[in-house]
Amino acid sequence: MKFLVWLLGLFSLAVALKLAAHNPGYVLLVYPPYRIEVSLTLFLLMMLALLVLGYFTVRLALSAIRLPAYVRQFRIERAHSKGRLAMMEALGAFFEGRFAVAEKAAVRAMELGENSGLNPVIAARAAHELREFERRDDYLVKVDNEAAGVSTMRLMAQAKFNLDQHQPQAALQSLKELRESGVKGHVGALHLELRAQQQARNWDAILDVVDQLEKRSAMDSVAVAQVRQQAWLEKIRAHTLDASALLSIWKSTPSEFKRRPKVVAAAARAFIHQGDCRNARQIITDRLNASWDSDLVMLYGECLSGEAGSQIEQAERWLKQHPEDAGLLLVLGKLCLHQELWSKAQNYLDASNSILPSSAAYTALGHLSEKLQQSGEAFKYFQKAMALAQGHK
Repeated sequence: MKFLVWLLGLFSLAVALKLAAHNPGYVLLVYPPYRIEVSLTLFLLMMLALLVLGYFTVRLALSAIRLPAYVRQFRIERAHSKGRLAMMEALGAFFEGRFAVAEKAAVRAMELGENSGLNPVIAARAAHELREFERRDDYLVKVDNEAAGVSTMRLMAQAKFNLDQHQPQAALQSLKELRESGVKGHVGALHLELRAQQQARNWDAILDVVDQLEKRSAMDSVAVAQVRQQAWLEKIRAHTLDASALLSIWKSTPSEFKRRPKVVAAAARAFIHQGDCRNARQIITDRLNASWDSDLVMLYGECLSGEAGSQIEQAERWLKQHPEDAGLLLVLGKLCLHQELWSKAQNYLDASNSILPSSAAYTALGHLSEKLQQSGEAFKYFQKAMALAQGHK
């Protein structure tokens, strides 16, 4: 567009000069007592020169007037550019693990006027990793919570800081504020909430959070199963003093976990602690009949009552299928000892030791010898039991 204007102007000037060359007119300037006569062509050239000179004079004056503002804006833009570079340096250093460098770069970015809410958050996170908690909190105060997304960054950072310092309730409060601000379904926040609930030992809440993470495919299936198993284990262990609650928890436990020996063992121990040997034996029996577990069978003989005879019958049926199981033989020995079946107890305990000597088997043999008033034999067995126990330490 400017090119066309200049082109038209040049053509106009050329036409004017052409007309002037064929017009021998002149201009008379009179200012008594002075009289000036110049050709029309010269007069027009002088006017044009004066116009051009005036234009450039005005431009120069305007530039001089605007110079301070231009310099000020230039300095602001240069500082902003340096601040942005400092912020990028802080980000790079933080993710590289150079936390001291990251903190200094983030502070420099703030000093240079880079007003992104990211800078105080980076500085706070870096100071936290350096365990400079007072500086960390000072940086968080500087966060502009009105900026879009900055409040979320601050609350997420605050929750992480609280968790690292084992303050789950404070972390949960920060995450609650995050939800109330309208941020829902945030996967990162859910992971932080899972950690917080685990630290607070809120097992029902843990199961709820894990369900949400699983729906969003934000957690590995193996990790999901492990967390759920741990939650149910802890729920069972937490109700060892309340028989009715324990039974209710066990009934509500998903069937997939009722098949896991670790969960069955925890439930059996809880029922034994309650004195409820019937339920303890039942869940152990059901699990062992479905799938054998040498560690779980050891619990079968922990709860001794008037039904030891039926326990022996069940254990002997298992022995036909697992004749080389030292733990099962030890359990049978204990049960026979409880029923005062001295000869059978001796045979089972000796058989257990022949397969895998254990401190528990020798201790049971010592008690058997005491019952038979064989103090010398009992002393030898207790010595062997002690030696094995010390050897395992």
